[in-house]
Amino acid sequence: MENHKVISSSDNDDFVITDSFLELCQKFKELKYSKGRIILVIGSPGTGKSSNIYKALKKLDLNYYEPVLLLDNTKKGALGVFRELINGIKEDFGVKTKKEIINKFSDYDVVLIADKIFDSESLNERKIGLGEWIKNKGLKSIPFYLILLFKYVINKINLNKLNLVIHTTWTIEIKGYKYDLITDFSIFSKILSLILRIFFDVVEISYSQEDTIKIVKNHFEGMDDEKIEYYIEKYGNKPRYILDALENKAVNHNLENSEPVKPKGKPGK
Repeated sequence: MENHKVISSSDNDDFVITDSFLELCQKFKELKYSKGRIILVIGSPGTGKSSNIYKALKKLDLNYYEPVLLLDNTKKGALGVFRELINGIKEDFGVKTKKEIINKFSDYDVVLIADKIFDSESLNERKIGLGEWIKNKGLKSIPFYLILLFKYVINKINLNKLNLVIHTTWTIEIKGYKYDLITDFSIFSKILSLILRIFFDVVEISYSQEDTIKIVKNHFEGMDDEKIEYYIEKYGNKPRYILDALENKAVNHNLENSEPVKPKGKPGK
């Protein structure tokens, strides 16, 4: 279910303002005038982290660079994947050294680590992104996170020259459903989230039932609350999953005799 996945601001014409979005904008406002900020955007899969990020960047007119990671397969180890990412950035800017990369990054209001790294198969179906690599590697992907942590520690001074916004998720799949370790597992997730907040600015994208109903109605004319509540019960307050289910008619339940609903506007969350 990826029909309503947003991977750029141009995919995001239809958007509903929520408390999560306003909190994100509040954090992003300072990025225009200061450096050295690292903002982690967390949230359960399907809640629209990407939609909120791209909409906030556009609304606040922030100039951003977003690297792309296109992997051929899942065979590479953690260090190989990291090197491929860095080499892609060097190629983008036509530079050869870490110092040159930092200087290029500092020209932007934001360096965005988001779907063009994690879900880049949306850009090229013959390639895979970091998310698919992590899913296939399982626990063997942990060294990649350790490499990132090590690079963060040794480059902390240089990071004061730029702003990072990171679409942050640690997804696992259980019985065909995706869950995020940072947000979906009660006490464990709360502890993990609190640890992250010690070191970084963190914004969680989440919705009330009222928010979710409003978002779905923004995309489907003629959809009543009762039908949307059925999908909420099945998927939770995850608009992307609900929108994809509606569009693909993935759930029949007792809706077979319903009047067809008409999607409006472009995909989004």
